Amino acid sequence: MTQFSVVIPTLNEADNIDPLLTSLFALNLPQNSFEVIFVDDGSKDGTPEKVRAWEKKAQVRLIERTEKPDLTASILAGAAQAQSDVIVVMDADLSHPPEQLSAIVVPVLNGSHDVSIGSRYIPGGRTEGWPLHRQWLSRIGGSLARPLCDVNDATSGFFAFRRELASTISGKAHGYKILLELLMAGQGTLKVIEVPICFRDRTRGTSKLSFHHQWAYLQRLLALSGGATIHNAGRVILIGLLCALIDIGLFQILKSNSAGLAAAHIGSFLAAAAVFLAFNSSGLFRSRQTNQLQWPRIGRIAAVGSIAMLSRGGLLSFLVNTWQVAPLWAILTATITSAIICYLGSIFYIFPPKDNRPTVDTRWRVAAIGIVPFIILFRLIYLGETQLIPDEAYYWNYTQHMDLSFYDHPPMVAWLIWLGTAIAGNNEFGVRIGAFICGLITMGFLYALAKNLYDKSTGIRTVLLLAVLPFTFATGFLMTTDAPVIAAWAATLYYMERALIANRSSAWLGMGIAFGLGILSKYTLGLLGATALLFVLIDPSARRWLIRPHPYLAALLALLFFSPVIIWNLEHHWSSIMFQSSRIRGVGDDEFSVHLMLVNLLVLLTPTGLIAALLALLPGNKHGTGEFAHRRMLFVCLFTGVPLGIFLVLSIFDSLRFHWTAPLWLAIIPTMAWMMGQNFSPRSFANRIQAVWKPTIALSIAVYALIMHYVVLGIPGIPYPELMNRYFWREATIEIEKIAEDVQQQTGQKPLVVGMSKWSVASALAFYNQHGETMDIRARNMFGDSGAMYEVWHPSEPPVTRPIILVSMARHHLEHGRAGNDISKHLDQPGPVHSLLITREGKPLRFVYYRIAQGYSGL
Repeated sequence: MTQFSVVIPTLNEADNIDPLLTSLFALNLPQNSFEVIFVDDGSKDGTPEKVRAWEKKAQVRLIERTEKPDLTASILAGAAQAQSDVIVVMDADLSHPPEQLSAIVVPVLNGSHDVSIGSRYIPGGRTEGWPLHRQWLSRIGGSLARPLCDVNDATSGFFAFRRELASTISGKAHGYKILLELLMAGQGTLKVIEVPICFRDRTRGTSKLSFHHQWAYLQRLLALSGGATIHNAGRVILIGLLCALIDIGLFQILKSNSAGLAAAHIGSFLAAAAVFLAFNSSGLFRSRQTNQLQWPRIGRIAAVGSIAMLSRGGLLSFLVNTWQVAPLWAILTATITSAIICYLGSIFYIFPPKDNRPTVDTRWRVAAIGIVPFIILFRLIYLGETQLIPDEAYYWNYTQHMDLSFYDHPPMVAWLIWLGTAIAGNNEFGVRIGAFICGLITMGFLYALAKNLYDKSTGIRTVLLLAVLPFTFATGFLMTTDAPVIAAWAATLYYMERALIANRSSAWLGMGIAFGLGILSKYTLGLLGATALLFVLIDPSARRWLIRPHPYLAALLALLFFSPVIIWNLEHHWSSIMFQSSRIRGVGDDEFSVHLMLVNLLVLLTPTGLIAALLALLPGNKHGTGEFAHRRMLFVCLFTGVPLGIFLVLSIFDSLRFHWTAPLWLAIIPTMAWMMGQNFSPRSFANRIQAVWKPTIALSIAVYALIMHYVVLGIPGIPYPELMNRYFWREATIEIEKIAEDVQQQTGQKPLVVGMSKWSVASALAFYNQHGETMDIRARNMFGDSGAMYEVWHPSEPPVTRPIILVSMARHHLEHGRAGNDISKHLDQPGPVHSLLITREGKPLRFVYYRIAQGYSGL
């Protein structure tokens, strides 16, 4: 009885037929257990004759195709005439070891797997005698396909599969990598195993691989990924080159006429884009059937174009201002970059194919493969280009007064900034590189959590959401206390799932470390400890941990990590613990703020994200059956719902900072990502939310690009609002340095510069005071108001007779304290309040206010 059929495509392989068949029929397999089907594509060297000679003495058959040679078509033709339900595919050139045939086919024969692959790129697999360039081509081809099909060797030509799967392969399939077609056709439903093999280069005949085959592979990979085929590609390329020349040439003209970097590159991009759209306008904006405007497509074109234009602004600033690259080379690089963004956006987003569309899972994978690296590079480029916000400057000031802990926060943020600036210097990049790394850590741990709770595809979509949701985008960029606590929160969730659901004893060690590092970042992470205890009390399987030592040892380990904070508080009368305890209710204004909390959540998650999160929490939504699914939902709901419920109750009685709730959403993101890949009923609300994710992601990226471009280079014709008075401290500090220098020259005394805010002004001035003489800087606690850590660094200031320069973001801060008290009585000969317009390249940025006095009389 024939158990399986070996299909071997051939083209001029006469010298290999005899040794191949001799090896196959010498295998220790039951007689007549398999047949060999050769499918010849028009060989001219006598290959068919060699095969016919074997037909008389073994189970060998020959199929001769007269159509255009194509490996995929040959294999499908052989499978169609096979006498068994299991097909094995291998090459005729003896590169695939016949002795591995049994190992390849058994997993399919016994029904444990749908596809079995002879893999060169798993442990135990290897290649022998292959030229280096062929090895590289194979590796690159496999690496391009691996994220789509979860197989290490997707370009293997030695594999077995169930015959019925051949019918799932697209009718448009062609080329020499039918395995990829097979895997993509059954995306997410096939049970696949890889078996290690030794691949040996052919010793007889010549390879059929050519550039044409490689190009066909890339085209099919693009089509299988959901990319649209560009018609009249030659014409489009010529127009694109013309537009690139227009872009570069006009940029150079504008720069030579003293245009700023923003005006020059935006003007040249818009001109080039207008020319390109004019040449390709047929059917672009209006339907060819109804002649109606296609507003969704117009919106997609605008989104992709905006992202391309605004993103290259950051690249230009990075190249010209940071790396001092000549503008011509910078705009050349930027033009190529924006062209790549426009091309990929066009084929995958603006003009998606209507026929033979890939699965939802594949489309999201492709989106993640493109968007996540883009966002990571986008952040990296802008890390050093955007100025610090005052919060970051304040935490940098921690590093100038390094201690075991600090009054208003634990020390982790200071440690990360100290490490970053020690490596990269006292600049924006050095301050923020720690946040960037924390963002990557968050992605890694939450991917692993989502994979454990659901599957790999959900993990990939989870990373996509982490890249684009506002709160994780910001915390992976800005170096605040939220950056390390988000990373630690994700790590703690991962280890808690391993311990509480997977019952891994070793996970308690990781949990202790992650939890300890988390409370070294922000005390809020303590909510996870309380939630974990609640989970253990509710879940019968997890309850056994109450009588085992692992949780208690993990708690002791976390306490050990937290010990620097305890020691600092012992030395400072528990001031930090008392301060944070007083903030449990909120900021202290005793106002009902549930509505404000809702607005904050809309900003943190986007409206689509918030609705998706709440939908995932609804008890009526079933995310699987069985005990594991029940425990999974209990885990997700508790670790999201308990912290959310606490903050919701607090918001009834007081206002909350908008970012306080950000970390708690990490627990629900894997479930949101899982829902993105499901096939819901077309009329269901969940399906509508799923459809809205695409424009939400595109709009979010465009908004990030707009904000970054705006704060770094500006947008021609759009002035900066009054809100920017908290920003642009680099330029403002230069002006304050000039004022301090003038006062010192006039009086012969070095002035005392006082930032009239809790810590924002003083910290920003301190960080950007790198151009002239170091200024002597204080905060508003000199006048009896709160100053956070400035109360520790400069607890009191005796009366002085040297000049005082008060600096503020608002005029009234220089006249009255927060309580309304007149601060002039503490000053000797206070002068009037001056406003100073801060500009950059002639463009107004903001106002800074200052006041000069001849001395300070004390409190």
